[in-house]
Amino acid sequence: MDASEFRRRGREMVDYIADYIEGIEGRQVYPSVEPGYLRPLIPSCAPQEPDAYEDIMKDVEKVIMPGVTHWHSPRFFAYFPTASSYPAMLADMLCGAIGCIGFSWAASPACTELETVMLDWLGKMLRLPEAFLAEKGGAGGGVIQGSASEATLMALLAARSRATRRLQAARPGLTEAAVMEKLVAYASDQAHCSVERAALIGGVKFKAIPSDGKFAMRASALQEALQQDKAAGLVPFFFADSFNFNPHKWLLVNFDCSAMWVRKRADLTGAFKLDPVYLRHGHQDSGLITDYRHWQLPLGRRFRSLKMWFVFRLYGVTGLQAHIRKHVQLAREFEAAVQRDPRFEICAEVTLGLVCFRLKGSNKLNEDLLDRINGAKEIHLVPCHLRDKFVLRFAICSRAAESAHVQQAWAHIQALATALLGAGQE
Repeated sequence: MDASEFRRRGREMVDYIADYIEGIEGRQVYPSVEPGYLRPLIPSCAPQEPDAYEDIMKDVEKVIMPGVTHWHSPRFFAYFPTASSYPAMLADMLCGAIGCIGFSWAASPACTELETVMLDWLGKMLRLPEAFLAEKGGAGGGVIQGSASEATLMALLAARSRATRRLQAARPGLTEAAVMEKLVAYASDQAHCSVERAALIGGVKFKAIPSDGKFAMRASALQEALQQDKAAGLVPFFFADSFNFNPHKWLLVNFDCSAMWVRKRADLTGAFKLDPVYLRHGHQDSGLITDYRHWQLPLGRRFRSLKMWFVFRLYGVTGLQAHIRKHVQLAREFEAAVQRDPRFEICAEVTLGLVCFRLKGSNKLNEDLLDRINGAKEIHLVPCHLRDKFVLRFAICSRAAESAHVQQAWAHIQALATALLGAGQE
């Protein structure tokens, strides 16, 4: 494919993508395929001679689309929002074209410097304390990680390294293995499983702290756990001096883009910094250099800040606020609809774009309802457990979601519930 054909095929692909997004509501939101569906549809080996581009695009519809869960459909209410916007897609195209591997400032200065500025822009939007911003030359700063799970692991490993250095400085004969036996990380019993997974990877003890009636960590329970563990000779080491959230969920920046800020960048770079001669450069000691390879697990990194720059400029803060407020309002609308039906109950306070609800009754009844909902494939939901209750989650996800989609989804859920309850009485 030469530049001329690339221009032509590129225009065709943009048209295909625009058609896909504009017509996504007409596609079945959750696929009907069975595990292993794809292998029989394609050859067992790569082609010896080149295939035609037209044949590849035909196979996108024949092979790929039947197995796609359409996360951006306005009938997708599962998991969490995953951001998508045309500006971010265009920026991703440019990122792919530039193709830099931004492990150091010298590897592509714009890649590093735009990321630093974009994390400051976003930090200011969130009104983070100035200690987390890089612009004033302080000790903190921000970095784009691939996911919140990656950011959590980085934070835990950095905290572990910091605690190990502190303990070994106080007791020079203490081995790293002896330190590891003492370290304890804490999180709410409602925290994402990636927090406990980070502790497993980091080889440290993990304790889940009980939450209150609103599913927030109980401060008194944390204090009690800290006192007990210190009395037993253990060392609490994992607390809140970093912050992370995912613009790729609600800020219209396509995956992957997880924003992480730290009060002291030295906590990260001190844990992971290695400087082989082949990665050094002449500006190394200028004091103005950020080498993001020291802030993350992989060495290489893409030019992800481009899509933040495009989205922030083309939407503006007010546009991003309007998007989020619309989703929150739609969640409130669904909550109100659930509350009007005496057969259902709301299971947790609705604060943002997620509604946790269930039929009043047994867990089995709600499991059966979810099976019917996802079996019909009109909408897609996923469950969770809150304490001992099996709960259905309704998350406002799609940028294209409107009130009509919420009302249609609720009418569909009600109809399935009516059929289920009627079947139980026969």
